[in-house]
Amino acid sequence: MAELESQPLSAEERAELEELRAEKARREAQEEARREREELAALRAERAKAEEVAANAASAPAPAPAPKPAAAKPAPKLVAAKPAPTAPKPQPKKAARPKSVEPKPSRDEMTFAQRMVTSKEPTGENEIPGMAPAQKIIIVLALIAFIVFMVYTITGSMGLH
Repeated sequence: MAELESQPLSAEERAELEELRAEKARREAQEEARREREELAALRAERAKAEEVAANAASAPAPAPAPKPAAAKPAPKLVAAKPAPTAPKPQPKKAARPKSVEPKPSRDEMTFAQRMVTSKEPTGENEIPGMAPAQKIIIVLALIAFIVFMVYTITGSMGLH
């Protein structure tokens, strides 16, 4: 294995390596474009939903007096309101994935509980994320409990209780 690492790459191997790097870059670019399209679709759906809520809020004060005189009028309005939300429903289904990609608040903006249960994001590409502080505390407490249990068991078996 050490012999293979010390030898320089042949022209064929270099060409293959460059080809693989180009393929990787192309796949990453496609993935980034897909994520951007999903985010755009999510933002459009969110904007459409906000506009719909604003339109419903604007029209809501007018129908409020109408239900008192006749009970039949609210039913047609509910039926009329149902077709409008059915059109945007496919978009939120697509937008379900990008919601997990939303930017997280900075550590300064987080509450104490949020900081305790979230780990720091890795800075490097191949870096492993660190453990959350709460996880470290639980591990330390478990180790202390294990040590106390072992001491108790050993002293008990020796007749020192």
